[in-house]
Amino acid sequence: MPDSPCGPQCLPPRDSDTEVGRLRVVLRLSATVVLLVTGCLLVPALPAALRRQAVPQWFRALLRALGIRLVVEGRMAPGGALVVCNHVSWLDVAAMQVLAPMRLLAKIEVRSWPVLGVLAGRIGTVYIDRDRLSALPEAVRTIAEELRSGAVVGVFPEGTTWCGNAAGRFRPAVFQAALDAGVRVQPIAVRFRDGAGRLTTAPAFLGEATLAASVLSVARMRDLAVELVVLPELTGTDRGRLAEQAQHAITGATGARLGHDRPRAAVAA
Repeated sequence: MPDSPCGPQCLPPRDSDTEVGRLRVVLRLSATVVLLVTGCLLVPALPAALRRQAVPQWFRALLRALGIRLVVEGRMAPGGALVVCNHVSWLDVAAMQVLAPMRLLAKIEVRSWPVLGVLAGRIGTVYIDRDRLSALPEAVRTIAEELRSGAVVGVFPEGTTWCGNAAGRFRPAVFQAALDAGVRVQPIAVRFRDGAGRLTTAPAFLGEATLAASVLSVARMRDLAVELVVLPELTGTDRGRLAEQAQHAITGATGARLGHDRPRAAVAA
């Protein structure tokens, strides 16, 4: 199973010149909490058609509440697709949902996240237990069924987060869902820039960091921008080849170097 070597050593040191003041941090966090609670209460109550319109606007408001600017390069064609993206932070999910309402494949731990886990479940997240390899075929079947129905499904083929300067190898298994459903693969690259316009690893959610600590860190950042680059769609008949093509396209857009997973400790039965 994939396990990224990225950790605190990949993050830039804190710099007061790149952070907002305490009052701004409090305001950002307060607005975020209000949005999360409101989303959990209102999203399930909306009819499906209204929900598809409301979810992107809600995630856009969440990014604004945290002081994050979203930049999108390119456009995604309408219709069902398997969206594959590099994985740096929980912010990847928010940005992708602004681009298009989609179901996402996520690690099962997300289900237990305070408030955000509830919201993730209510917008149709598909969960997988990364410690149970036997759960992967069922997840692929579920994704294929959603794709056949015309849904957009987002996945992170690295299987875990990396810092952005380095990237993990794309696992080909999830690409099988696109082949089974007969839909296109849509690669999207995510990258972050600081207030000076430089690529940054600062928002990366890595290692043993908690979600609360990561949200606080993001709320401190001044003029953070998340960029989504919509790359040419892919088609083919070989999942391994599709994984290689998607990875090549995304690392070309982010400039990340391909790293190496570290072995994971065995999980007791």
